[in-house]
Amino acid sequence: MPIPLFNSIASWILKKRIHQMELFMKYPNEVQNELLHYLLKTASKTAFGKQFDFKTIKSYAVFKDRVPICTYESIESAIERCRRGEQSIFWPSPIKWFAKSSGTTSSKSKFIPVSTEALENCHYKAGKDMLSLYFNNNEDSQLLSGKSLRLGGSNELYNKNNSYFGDLSSIIIQNLPFWAELSSTPSNKTSLMPEWEAKMKAIVAESIPKKVTSLAGVPSWMLVLLQNVLKETGEKTITDVWPDAEVYFHGGVSFKPYRQLYEDLFPKSNFRFYEIYNASEGFFGIQDRNDSDELLLMLDYGIFYEFIPFEGETADEQNIIPLSEVVLYTNYAMVITTNGGLWRYKIGDTVRFTSLSPYRIKVSGRTKHFINVFGEELIIENTEKALAKTCQQTNSLISNYTAAPIFMEIDTQGAHEWIIEFEREPEDLDHFSTLLDTALQEVNSDYEAKRYKNITLHPLKIHKARKGLFYQWLSLKGKLGGQHKVPRLSNTRDVVDELIEMNT
Repeated sequence: MPIPLFNSIASWILKKRIHQMELFMKYPNEVQNELLHYLLKTASKTAFGKQFDFKTIKSYAVFKDRVPICTYESIESAIERCRRGEQSIFWPSPIKWFAKSSGTTSSKSKFIPVSTEALENCHYKAGKDMLSLYFNNNEDSQLLSGKSLRLGGSNELYNKNNSYFGDLSSIIIQNLPFWAELSSTPSNKTSLMPEWEAKMKAIVAESIPKKVTSLAGVPSWMLVLLQNVLKETGEKTITDVWPDAEVYFHGGVSFKPYRQLYEDLFPKSNFRFYEIYNASEGFFGIQDRNDSDELLLMLDYGIFYEFIPFEGETADEQNIIPLSEVVLYTNYAMVITTNGGLWRYKIGDTVRFTSLSPYRIKVSGRTKHFINVFGEELIIENTEKALAKTCQQTNSLISNYTAAPIFMEIDTQGAHEWIIEFEREPEDLDHFSTLLDTALQEVNSDYEAKRYKNITLHPLKIHKARKGLFYQWLSLKGKLGGQHKVPRLSNTRDVVDELIEMNT
């Protein structure tokens, strides 16, 4: 089939999905309630279903009252039983795949069960929806006339009872239909290479000659790949390497610190950036409009949503609510029930609703990813906004950062200590520090109150990281590639002290 004809037919098929999305946008609460009943009925004969008598749960109120909210730690033993081969614990279909995630809340590995239903009706469906929304907004797109450059994690074999684990991206690649590989680069074999450095070289060599029309991956790791592409080709921009590239689908970390870097790499006025919101536990949101920073909450992926009002480090679990009761601009901790067998699971992310018709969100941070040693309640959303403003004011760019408290002692005032790796350094680091401190006070009234006349907090302190410091730290931790991230904010000094010591 000629490529233009294939491109036209494929885009037409993808656009048909838009009508189904319009259905859950028009009847969101009905779709969610129906989904909850489906999940309960499907899992009624599992160990969890019998323990909580899913058969007799006929309403959300009963579900909320009977089934407890859980964390990974509270269900870890059940997951381990499943990894050893026991089935029908929390979901009826056999589960042999587990998405390994170190998370950002601890160094301990988590193994999230991935069912066939979760792959087919959530992750793969989301991949097609991502394209559907893009084509719907860009009628002249030629995206399917070339290949998508994908950057995933490594795959490992768990050698007991035919149970496998790896990064979610590798599990998705491992289970894709054969024809999906034809539209992607690199090959599945290269994508699943376990050693990050060797894989990076292989991806660069394999992908440079291809006609790349789109890219997909975590911004921090994609940036490393693209820098290697420029080094190998000697070109100044990625547009020079792949002139047909028209969109970058990104997720996993906030794009704000990276946006200017990517705009420099793709200096085309019509190049698009599309954000997605996915995790090992599920796929939750997709940017549904060009040039937007909001995500459409996807309601028909086999995920039932609940939300806990969240302020500072406090989650008010007694007042947990379904989607139908959320209000605009309130910070919520997200709780999910899924077709992968997670029941009322606290994912660890916080979101804010920016629209209720349809339901659109912004990811505001992590429930355990903040600094609140002095009552300042600083969350990632605050730091990203402040950094973006400060970088704009100083014509600088950053590639990585982390921050932690300086604890009060008899002769030491409290403060925040940052270590930042710059892609383009400010002319005056002290001036950058002052502007950042001011910007943080503008976006966070609690931080402003604690900074008032230096009564509780003194001005923040910044260390300039040498090039490649964060990459080296991740390498030493065995966390190169995939969904691994540098913790942005912490109430302890473990990470920042290690980085400062390595920086000397």
